Amino acid sequence: MNCLALWPEPVVRVQHLSDSGISVIPERYVKKPSERPSISESIDKEINIPVIDLQNMNSSDESLRRKTADLISAACREWGFFQVVNHGVSHQLMAETREVWRQFFQLPLELKQVYANSPATYEGYGSRVGIGKDISLDWGDYFFLHYLPMSVKDQNKWPSLPVSCRELVENYGEEVVKLGGKLMKIFSLTLGLSENHLEQAFGGEIGACLRTNYYPKCPQPDLTLGISPHSDPGGMTLLLPDENVPGLQVRHDNKWITVKPVPNAFIINIGDQIQVLTNANYKSVEHRVMVNSSKERVSLALFYNPRGDVLIKPVEELVTEEKPALYSPMTFDEYRVYIRTKGLSGKSQVESLKSLK
Repeated sequence: MNCLALWPEPVVRVQHLSDSGISVIPERYVKKPSERPSISESIDKEINIPVIDLQNMNSSDESLRRKTADLISAACREWGFFQVVNHGVSHQLMAETREVWRQFFQLPLELKQVYANSPATYEGYGSRVGIGKDISLDWGDYFFLHYLPMSVKDQNKWPSLPVSCRELVENYGEEVVKLGGKLMKIFSLTLGLSENHLEQAFGGEIGACLRTNYYPKCPQPDLTLGISPHSDPGGMTLLLPDENVPGLQVRHDNKWITVKPVPNAFIINIGDQIQVLTNANYKSVEHRVMVNSSKERVSLALFYNPRGDVLIKPVEELVTEEKPALYSPMTFDEYRVYIRTKGLSGKSQVESLKSLK
């Protein structure tokens, strides 16, 4: 079946628009004035999300371990974002995986179109999210694939070119999922829970999927966005950024802060499901992506999610008389349907669950 025919209107590849040499972007990509990026507001060399050396969690110095755990806890409570270095994932594997995806997006269009996705699952090569006609579009293409559970993993849907792609993605996914498991244990302990508590609340079997983002050069970057403001609906996101071209912005104190990537670091952000489980002690924060007029960008987002059929609700140990349960129980599958049918995005997604109490 031709997946492109399943979309409500012809799919235009943003890379094709960029390569065509246009000087004015199509109206579909122009954001409302209130939603456009403000370069002057966002660039502040003195402000960045916290950077944490994860290796210190293995130190024989108990005070150093405690200090590092406190830094992670503070980052999750105050920012919802942080960067980790010395995380255990091979720097070479990170660089090679990012580069192989860059090479994939440079392939001729007809080779990429073999993997064109459909609105049913979004798995494969895509350029839009949402099936409504005439919706506002973002300036970027992507490739989305499932990694876990094994029942939904299908390497035949992964790119066969470049030839090293499938093997690199397999190895990369395995290592980054391990890092996600480490962080889940740390989150549990910093909340005063047993180290496996959050993992068990996820259903004991996690879901993992990878979205590789490709943001082509844009002739009018001040009018559009690579990804519009949103919070991540899942559990946690582990992002490998393009460390040479900043673009990710985080909402903090009602300002957009541009994240300055640290070499060989992962950017970690809390998703809606962990905000619910922690009864809003840890925050799922709105973020967006700027584009660039002179440089393309590639980033890899691995989403670490709960099982789709397990009820997610505030952990009993984090519910008190002073802070009762803020959210109604809902499975991750139900939540995704809920926010899609309600047309919710950004901060309003998870906060809307309070109204269901």
